[in-house]
Amino acid sequence: MIVEKSTSALAELEELKRSLGNGSAKILRALRVLSKSKLTDAGQLIRFHEMLLFFRAYPPSTKVLKQIESILKTFVKRISHLRDTDVDLSPLDDPEVSGIAGTSVTSNFSYTIVCWLVAKYPKQLSIDWDWFEEEDRFGAMMPRFLPLLEEEAMVEAHVPYRDWLRAAKGRKNEVGWLIGQFESLGVPEHLKAELYDSLKLHVTWRFGFRSSRTGMKLAQPKIFFHDQPLIQRRDISLSVELSSLPIPIREVSRALGAKILDLARETSAVRYRELHGFTYGDSRRVLQASLGRGTEAFVIGVPPEHRLSLRAYHATLIFKNGVPVAYFEGLSLFERMESGFNLYYTFRDGETAWLYARILRLMRQLLGVTVFSIEPYQIGHENEEGIESGAFWFYRKLGFRPVRPELMKLTLSEEQKIATKRDYRTSARTLRRLAAGHLLFEMDVSGSYASDLSLSMGEGVSEWDHFAVRNLGLAVQRRMSQEFNSEAARIRAASVKFVKRALGLRSDRWREAELNALENLALVLAMIRGIERWSADEKQLAAQIIRAKGRGDEARYLRLIQQHTKLRAGIIALGS
Repeated sequence: MIVEKSTSALAELEELKRSLGNGSAKILRALRVLSKSKLTDAGQLIRFHEMLLFFRAYPPSTKVLKQIESILKTFVKRISHLRDTDVDLSPLDDPEVSGIAGTSVTSNFSYTIVCWLVAKYPKQLSIDWDWFEEEDRFGAMMPRFLPLLEEEAMVEAHVPYRDWLRAAKGRKNEVGWLIGQFESLGVPEHLKAELYDSLKLHVTWRFGFRSSRTGMKLAQPKIFFHDQPLIQRRDISLSVELSSLPIPIREVSRALGAKILDLARETSAVRYRELHGFTYGDSRRVLQASLGRGTEAFVIGVPPEHRLSLRAYHATLIFKNGVPVAYFEGLSLFERMESGFNLYYTFRDGETAWLYARILRLMRQLLGVTVFSIEPYQIGHENEEGIESGAFWFYRKLGFRPVRPELMKLTLSEEQKIATKRDYRTSARTLRRLAAGHLLFEMDVSGSYASDLSLSMGEGVSEWDHFAVRNLGLAVQRRMSQEFNSEAARIRAASVKFVKRALGLRSDRWREAELNALENLALVLAMIRGIERWSADEKQLAAQIIRAKGRGDEARYLRLIQQHTKLRAGIIALGS
């Protein structure tokens, strides 16, 4: 009877999750039943946990929120009970639901993230030796830190490395001791990272409650209660949203910026993930944007040494009533942004379209971007999760269009079938075909977007339709092969020399990061015809662009590059 009640309450709670706005009484009743139940199946416990997190982000009332917070605090004991009764807990390791309090994650985290974990949570870390496979690399590396190890490592087939490490570290944590040895190497940070990462060590993190998805929450001064139905995708016009009133934005203190970065790394690590902007984020370059409806977005920049060569990079962590619900990654060049939006699995029944539209509005406001590109992976290319979720139609119904003619034709055909056949659903096979090319949403100067009328036969209407940053990189490789005997050092030196002469640059007082930016941008600038004939103003603007890439916030670099029409035309031509 108890099991039946629990199963029924779970089903009811799932249904109520999809129909918010009808009061709290039924939700509270289901929560009371489940709070008293000792769920004995890992799958059911996961379902319960994810629904609790959903209602924590989208609470209909104060009573529901208080009940949820109380139940979430019991999950360490619930997990411990299942473990003690030999219940199979392997479902808890799935990346979609990992990170529940009372569990752990094991992954070959990058050197930077392991250093951060050692600094924050040294006692919660260990090496999972069951995953250890790189014995040869370990044997070649560790004599630096373990005197006389080479006596065995150079001639023995099966060296007991754990014994050596255990003897050397004494009472110190093995992960902390090992990272300390790498930190002591007198080489640049990127070389330390390369050496450590080559070992492919799997580190286990037994995180505490506050670092778990169960307990992770940013303090929210005011909760937005959802006592009305949620905003649906059909209620959202992306073109209208992009032209809406400005979003309130403020710079945060370095201390809060560091806290947000800690949360960003935690919410990624417990899901076995890393994101460039979170791993290498700069606590001095964090902005907070209030999107409305209890949603706060923190936009994070990266320091010059971790920037991309051409595109501006920004990452965003998004909180709903203090709960991390999604992240966004924007890679921008001129007015075009490649956008990667990832809503965490738990919150996919929430206000996804509204949230995505608000993030794009924020990016337009901060960075001046008006063209948004979706890469094939995002909609299902070699990504079955994207196929199963119907990601293509999520973006299509917001106004995105395929840029490849044959895919535009297929899209229009599918839309016709959907409109005329009541029960028609696009097959997975067709979705895979549609995911073969990228999607584009482009605003014009009036604030609207390119229509499909001229695209029915697949004719592109945008200068960006056939552009790809990869094409720029491949063009540089071909030039290196044809003119510089495939030698990277030669093409770099020649490109810098040519660009400095063409633009009249004097870089003797430039910072190292600015010189690095020059070296990278020169590879492309040197391939644009006629830059030596640019006007004095155009050359001066180009110099400002190069220096901005290596200093300050990349938003300035992006705003400057958007002003250079000849540079824009040259790069689009090279990349198309």
